[in-house]
Amino acid sequence: MAATPVERAETEVMFLRTEDEPVEMRRGWEQLEAVVGLRGRKFFGAFDPSTREYRVCVQVREGDDPAALGLESGTLPGGRYLRARLRGEPPEVYERIGPTFAALVKAARADETRPSIEFYRHRDEIDLLLPVADSPAATG
Repeated sequence: MAATPVERAETEVMFLRTEDEPVEMRRGWEQLEAVVGLRGRKFFGAFDPSTREYRVCVQVREGDDPAALGLESGTLPGGRYLRARLRGEPPEVYERIGPTFAALVKAARADETRPSIEFYRHRDEIDLLLPVADSPAATG
C-alpha cells in the first residue's frame, strides 16, 4: 500500500447518518444519491471512530437546501491526512476500504478528533484519508 501525506481544506457537506454496518451504509448511499443525483457531485464517506457513526456526504453546491432535501449540513475538517488511493471495480473495491484503513492506522498516529474520510473521485477510484496528528512523526 502506497500512502501519501496530503493537506486538505475543510469541505462543506450535506449528509445522512448511518450505522457502521455495510447494509445500513449501502441504504444511506442509495438514499443520498436518489435525493441529489450523481451528476457533477463530489461524494464522501466519513467515519467517526469515537461514536462509530458513518456519514454519507455530498459537497454543498450553490443553491442547495439541505433541510428541504431532508439532509443535515456540516463540515468535513481540513488538515493533515495520510492518503491511500484504491482503484478497482465496485463492489470489489469497496471491500478493500476497511483493510486499507487498518493498514493506514498502523502506519501513522491517527488524530481521533477528526473523522476518517473516503473521497469517491470516480466510480472506480477512491481516496482513503486518515487524519493524522499535527506533530511530526518520529523518524528512525
